[in-house]
Amino acid sequence: MIVAIIGIGLIGGSLGITLQENGLASRVLGVDTNPVNVDKAIRRRLVTEEMSLSAALQTADVIILATPVDVMRKLLPTLLSGISENQTLIDVGSTKEQLLDEVADHPNRARYVACHPMAGTEYSGPEAAIPGLFDRKTCVIVDREDSAADALDVAHRLFRSAGMNVSYLDRKAHDLHCAYVSHISHIASFALALTVLEKEKDEQRIFELASSGFGSTVRLAKSSADMWVPIFRQNRDHVLDVLDEHIEQLSKFRTQLIKRDFDGFHERIERANEIAKILQ
Repeated sequence: MIVAIIGIGLIGGSLGITLQENGLASRVLGVDTNPVNVDKAIRRRLVTEEMSLSAALQTADVIILATPVDVMRKLLPTLLSGISENQTLIDVGSTKEQLLDEVADHPNRARYVACHPMAGTEYSGPEAAIPGLFDRKTCVIVDREDSAADALDVAHRLFRSAGMNVSYLDRKAHDLHCAYVSHISHIASFALALTVLEKEKDEQRIFELASSGFGSTVRLAKSSADMWVPIFRQNRDHVLDVLDEHIEQLSKFRTQLIKRDFDGFHERIERANEIAKILQ
């Protein structure tokens, strides 16, 4: 199988090296507008060769779109118009509703499978790509009924070969659930980092006192603004809904502290502990 990856960052690069290691891809074509990314990807063997977008569309069996989500919205209709009935187009974006609306009536829609591999780190770019990133993680296939059976089979084989489980959601449910399990976590981490940076001007003291708990909580604040602002833009309504609830919960903790209601504080923490039943 010849695979073209458009956008050689954390996800695209990690897929490139994984598909080579597991033998599913005989060639991995790297397409990126940034020549530095291409150079890094080739030197790290994330891809086997560089190729232009037009040449990759003529050569690959599978095209994986792994750019930031705002770029995906611009590229997806063009890519669908440029592929044949024997090719499969897959995206790996974190938002789906606006993306899928762009191609809802496209004549080649069946050749496209909307996927979201739920894996990643706080780092970005080809230097962040690692083998094993997808092991035992979940890939969500969105609106699978709109994809051809053989295209779905390609997506299944690709992500299962990377060690992923596969689940299915419609586009609205996907974006709502991601707002809860991923997008709000990043906003909370960005806000905590800004809070600490505002209150603690001595950066060395932050480093000295930071525990593993603080590090894990603020880890996502290292994530790329270039990647996350488009996600928040496209999933704005769902993120606002979740953010309102998060602010309400913070406000309740604040009120209990003001009132010295530590019994209520204790009760709320115990309620929060119930998340352990889900995240086992």
